[in-house]
Amino acid sequence: MPSPEPSTVFDAVGEAGLRRLVSAFYRRVPGDDVLGPMYPADDLAEAERRLGDFLIYRFGGPDTYIRERGNPQLRMRHIQFAITSTARDRWVSLMDAALDEAALPFEVAAVMKPFLHEAATFLVNRP
Repeated sequence: MPSPEPSTVFDAVGEAGLRRLVSAFYRRVPGDDVLGPMYPADDLAEAERRLGDFLIYRFGGPDTYIRERGNPQLRMRHIQFAITSTARDRWVSLMDAALDEAALPFEVAAVMKPFLHEAATFLVNRP
């Protein structure tokens, strides 16, 4: 079976599936010794909403993220955070675990994982 294109991920799992993934990811963040300190406890819900909106847009859903925040400019939006290769590896590990927990179809995860891993690598901004 061919892998779905990024634009069909939303068709396959909808907003609910992508929000389930993001929620599973953010449940792991507060207790994590590497990523937890990067997120203010009082802003986790907003961070979760923004990531959800971004992934929904990126994978073929409504453009709420673009309408509210403009061009993603991921590096610029993350430059204030010291993102090392260790932080990148932890983010990827938590996101992979969230993908497993969210129980998205294998074909969908196969499209999302490379994008998520590449985006995390792109955001590394410290040695």
